[in-house]
Amino acid sequence: RRCCSLCGGAGAGRAGGAGPFKRCGCEEPRLGAASRHRAAEEVRADFQRRVPYSYLQRAYIQLNKLEEAANAAHTFFMANPEHMEIQQDIENYKTTAGKVSLIDREAKPHMEDYSAGVRHYDKEEYGLAITFLERALEGYYAEDEDCQIMCEGPQRFEEHEYLEYKAGLYEAIADHYMQVLACKHDCVRELATRSGRISPIENFLPLHYDYLQFAYYRVGDYVKALECARTYLLFHPDDEDVLENAAYYEGLLEDTLDPATVKPRKEAKALLRRYKLESHLLRVAAVGLGFTYTEPVRPGSAVVGVPSSISSEPEDGPRLSLTKKPAPKPDRELKEGGPLLYSDVKFVYNSQQLNGTQRVLLDNVISEEQCRELHRVASVSGLCLWGMWLPCGFSF
Repeated sequence: RRCCSLCGGAGAGRAGGAGPFKRCGCEEPRLGAASRHRAAEEVRADFQRRVPYSYLQRAYIQLNKLEEAANAAHTFFMANPEHMEIQQDIENYKTTAGKVSLIDREAKPHMEDYSAGVRHYDKEEYGLAITFLERALEGYYAEDEDCQIMCEGPQRFEEHEYLEYKAGLYEAIADHYMQVLACKHDCVRELATRSGRISPIENFLPLHYDYLQFAYYRVGDYVKALECARTYLLFHPDDEDVLENAAYYEGLLEDTLDPATVKPRKEAKALLRRYKLESHLLRVAAVGLGFTYTEPVRPGSAVVGVPSSISSEPEDGPRLSLTKKPAPKPDRELKEGGPLLYSDVKFVYNSQQLNGTQRVLLDNVISEEQCRELHRVASVSGLCLWGMWLPCGFSF
């Protein structure tokens, strides 16, 4: 990453004047041949799932370093919350070593700061909320730059491997650039997704500015409040609540400065513009090159988890309303409890005991023979990577 930044960064070919050949000439003496840095897809997948921490945990146990083992297990578990053996290991560490302060070694700093900011916001500690949310934004944009850089490099055309696909020069360049562009376009989803989760936090980036606009208002910084409100409106220009808030902030500032001089933040404006351009290019390429393209999560997708409504505003002034329409509920809500459908199935753990939601552990769901067959299939498929009591990482 440092080398890419030194040699022009992810945007050098577009705006910095350093084209791909110049960047290649800068990087190769420092990094060596590109083949030295290639890793098999299996290795990449293992690191994505934090599998090395499962092995680290076992190694630390052998060295009798229980605190390090607990942290390794916790780091693995955060990306694999369904793994029962690791969860049991963590409980064993707590029992053996007493009070253990678990640390996620792969925690995303911008996610940690965002969560801390929201906690302080909910406690009406607005000064601290501002500190953490602003730091979360700095981390987000830094991670976005890193994500863009990591999309550079050789690409594999897996959809063509079963054919004897021999692209000409221009076809190969187009294929490569489209894969790089799709990877960069997906950074928004990647940065909004917590470890171990499939779906991203909806409206993740705009929510920072939504929280901040009211937090700044509560500490009396109306310029920053208006700035953040207008930044949020870049993503949701028709949001009536924030439009009302922005108008209210403008009224508070009329006697001290021209509200028109308060602009949305440049980094948010640049990111949104880049995202729209990427989306346009990908859609045009999909039509021209004949492939299917599905738009991933947008920076300002559907609003959920928005700041609480305000109940303490003066009656003689405009009320700030941050209340959003609740998300539609499914026709049938899922509730825990109730009788089991089959008398021979045994209930073991509920969601609370499994540290999550909509989770359950049952026994006697399948027969011993079926269980052995699943183990055999997993072994043949090479899925057996870890486990404490079972040969493979399965819980039945």
